Amino acid sequence: MRQREKFYYFLKQANINQGIEEYKKTAGAVLLDVRTPQEYQEGHIPESKNVPLQQLNNVVSVVKNTEIPLFVYCYSGARSRQATGMLQRMGYSKVNNIGGIAAYSGKVEK
Repeated sequence: MRQREKFYYFLKQANINQGIEEYKKTAGAVLLDVRTPQEYQEGHIPESKNVPLQQLNNVVSVVKNTEIPLFVYCYSGARSRQATGMLQRMGYSKVNNIGGIAAYSGKVEK
């Protein structure tokens, strides 16, 4: 990828609302919130599982099968981008960074 293409790729932020729609259409998918437990308790997307970025190596306790589609989010999209790379290196093959809950327009539960 050329420098200019990288820049435009970086600018193209994930759309969490679109990501949630994709998640809902994907059979067997897991919605992963990589924020801290405190952030998760303050409000999260229904059905999401909380595996904080700092404890991502524990994801196996939530998702054993590396073929299961994962839809990853955080607050702004930065930690989920980091988590996506880590998960791919751990062998998860269907990982999607859907961005940050800050831009989410749907229902949140506590």
